[in-house]
Amino acid sequence: MSINPADSQIFGTLYGTDEIRALFSDNAHLQFMLDVEAALARAESKLALVPASVADAIGRAARVENLRLDYIADSTRRVGYPVVALVKELGRIAGDEAARYIHLGATTQDILDTALVLQLRAAFAIVRRDLIALARALADRAAKFRDTPIAGRTHLQHAVPTTFGLKCAVWASPLLNHLERLDQAAPRILVVQLGGAAGTLAALGADGPAVVEAFARELALGVPIQPWHVQRDGFAEAAALLGLICGSLSKFALDITLLMQTEVGEVSEPHEEGRGGSSTMPQKRNPIASEYIIGAARAVHALVPVMLEAMIADHERATGPWQSESLAIPQCVALTAGALAQARSIAEGMTVDTERMRRNLELSGGLIMAEAIATALAARIGRAAAEAAVARACNRSIAEGVPLATTLRSDPELRPHLPDAEIDRLTDPSLYLGSAGVFVDRLVARVAALG
Repeated sequence: MSINPADSQIFGTLYGTDEIRALFSDNAHLQFMLDVEAALARAESKLALVPASVADAIGRAARVENLRLDYIADSTRRVGYPVVALVKELGRIAGDEAARYIHLGATTQDILDTALVLQLRAAFAIVRRDLIALARALADRAAKFRDTPIAGRTHLQHAVPTTFGLKCAVWASPLLNHLERLDQAAPRILVVQLGGAAGTLAALGADGPAVVEAFARELALGVPIQPWHVQRDGFAEAAALLGLICGSLSKFALDITLLMQTEVGEVSEPHEEGRGGSSTMPQKRNPIASEYIIGAARAVHALVPVMLEAMIADHERATGPWQSESLAIPQCVALTAGALAQARSIAEGMTVDTERMRRNLELSGGLIMAEAIATALAARIGRAAAEAAVARACNRSIAEGVPLATTLRSDPELRPHLPDAEIDRLTDPSLYLGSAGVFVDRLVARVAALG
């Protein structure tokens, strides 16, 4: 087992995805840093601070396969950062003339921060894609089961009927909010960092702001008001957003886990031979995907405070807090991507037992319809009297172990107000679904509008 299971050959598919592991691999991270250095050289060449031929040479050299990784690793152990060795390696490859211009006006944190921004941009695109795919899968389920009654549960007790379609819509709706949050956060987070030694860009003289703008254009990133090397709210927001996404995924996973209980049995995760099995109980089909979603969410939620703490930076270069970001951000991204993959597999392949839903609605002998009966009675005998009468009838049904309809028919005070036909109608869960269908239709339309 590796230190982080998301990187493990054995556990990796449970906690992350190959796509995200590749995005945050050593080679990918070094390539992003090289891309930043090459973009800086191109930007400065357009302002005549670096010869165009030199910028071209730096661009050609800026390939991770050209680097001596053992040299960079050894230097990083001594220096504390890989950028010093990376700049030397880039100079060695690009040639002596180019080496004079590489990293002009920049400092280590500029390269590390902007490279991480590039990684986050790629990660956001992946997360956005997977949120849309999950929302579509759940919307499809919502439409299919739009009018399928299921017991609505509050405090884990039967409350009133709802529909399975609405449950699916409720799982999907926050995903749309998260897509909006990603789009709204991008202009704040996806911006270049270039501040030089202490955020003044003094080494570039009067050209500093122009270099930042040209640098941002080269990388297709935003331009900040000023360097943000000691204002870490952007990265903290990214982690918090991932935490929100995981919170919504874990609500979905918890509901699936509860619906899979033997005593409930209304929904189950997709099954394949051996999936969710036990080493000693061959009958088991555990909610394994849901369990890993919840586990990932708890880990991301534990890492968000690390990112909030990293905002407490001293003066013009923090002594420690920002170094903790590299511990938290890749894990937040990997675990969120893994949770999304697990959630999508559930949404697309879940087994839905509508017959079990119907039988479970009948478990309480009609007690789940108490609100419907009290509401109908309130128009005839007043709300307080209706609620008291229905409560009395419910208590009697529970004590005698008989259906609520039977109790209502034998209650002399209620008989004048509740004919048999109306009792039959008021105790039918399929006739007390409120606006569930309307809410489902709204969600399905919103998801369809995603394109």
